[in-house]
Amino acid sequence: MAFNWPFRWMRHLGLVVAALLVWLPLTQVAPSQVLSGPVKRPNIVFILTDDLSMDLVQYMPQVRKMQQEGVTFTNYFVTDSLCCPSRASIFTGRFPHNTGVFKNTGADGGYRVFEARGNQQATFATALQAAGYRTAMLGKYLNGYAPRENQADPGWTFWAVAGAAYKEFNYVLNEDRKIVRYGSEPKDYLTDVISGLAVDFIRRSAGTPFAIEIATFAPHAPYIPAPRHANQFQDLKAPRGPAFDAPPDPSAPKWLKAIPPLAQNTIALIDKYYRMRAQSVLAVDEMIGALRAAVAAIGEQNNTYFVFSSDNGYHMGEHRLRPGKQTAFDTDIHVPLVITGPGVQAGRTVDQIAMNVDLAPTFVELGGATALPDVDGRSLVPLLRGQAPADWRTAALIEHKGPHADPSDPDMNDLYEHKGLSGNPTTYEAIRTQTAVYVEYADGEREYYNHVTDANELHNTFASLPESVKRSLHQTASAMKGCRGKMACATAAHR
Repeated sequence: MAFNWPFRWMRHLGLVVAALLVWLPLTQVAPSQVLSGPVKRPNIVFILTDDLSMDLVQYMPQVRKMQQEGVTFTNYFVTDSLCCPSRASIFTGRFPHNTGVFKNTGADGGYRVFEARGNQQATFATALQAAGYRTAMLGKYLNGYAPRENQADPGWTFWAVAGAAYKEFNYVLNEDRKIVRYGSEPKDYLTDVISGLAVDFIRRSAGTPFAIEIATFAPHAPYIPAPRHANQFQDLKAPRGPAFDAPPDPSAPKWLKAIPPLAQNTIALIDKYYRMRAQSVLAVDEMIGALRAAVAAIGEQNNTYFVFSSDNGYHMGEHRLRPGKQTAFDTDIHVPLVITGPGVQAGRTVDQIAMNVDLAPTFVELGGATALPDVDGRSLVPLLRGQAPADWRTAALIEHKGPHADPSDPDMNDLYEHKGLSGNPTTYEAIRTQTAVYVEYADGEREYYNHVTDANELHNTFASLPESVKRSLHQTASAMKGCRGKMACATAAHR
């Protein structure tokens, strides 16, 4: 008997090994997939603000709470610091040179061009809806959308979209083909209205995966706060950083050199507008709290991703520029991106360069939907999970067509109010790395700001760069502005 114990032991060992061979493949999938029954898919709540700059996050306690509970992307940039091109990139995951949307209006911009190019047929909404999600689009869609004339685009289960409702009162919503007019009472404040509609949608979605984009008009000009917040921050002034009212560098481009110093009455106006912007984001922040409470009320707080961002930034006095955007300065292209949700480590920051073209493929992957065709961006899911792909991009592309001159464009209000001094550069392409920004203007001018030594972008040092560096920058910009598809754009962006 003693002689036979090794054979009995080996027999038992063989059974253990066989069990391991069965068990190990199961460890390659999520635990929920190992269990019997359908996989429970996560919900997505995407809050997109309008013209929100990085310096406004400090007035938003719900967003700061999200930063504590989730991941903050410290190098997140938009494809164009203008509303419609940026939003087109968010919906489709494609650069402006592939969506065809470069402006808010006209022959190469706005809702009509977005539709004419067929972009509405392949968005994160169409992909998620096809995968069984209930989807909702609320608030601001694309510049030029008219609630009375236009209907819902494909992919949206529920649709409550306004037109040019920047004044926050006296607007109409197209609510699933029904035109609903709102007035001037405090209860009609647009941010609050779409918040209530979103909360109701969440309640009605209990038991079904859902994805919401709730896009506020705040804090876009004319910067109207909710009446209850109109007396907040009475002594608040616009930040007086090193770039505020700073004279242009001798090597600055012509359009920037033409900007005169800020007069005292202009500075007073900038302070007033900055205060109103801070007041207007308070309702947005309260909305985030209401949405999170609604998700918790249906028991989905541990199964829902919350995403907070902006379509572009905003400058207010930096480089002597009156309130506006459209430039390649960080005030305009660098915006917040904060994500919380299942599997997202709390309080972590991600330094890899992310872009708004990454949001669509991220939402699609989170929802387990079929990948969109011809997407230029990459899913951020690996970065959310703490991974660091070796081939991740090292440069972001920003492309812009200008100068703008269409008086029907609501973003031109800044230009006309400030007599063209809010920043209206000519056409350019720019690449933003973790350490610098490089700009190529269509008229041949170039800019290069080293963020390691010049974080405020005050000294254009392009002329002093070695010729080899200049060639490399130009080659990268050229490759990126012509790329199409995830692989080609990833290759072009990896310097």
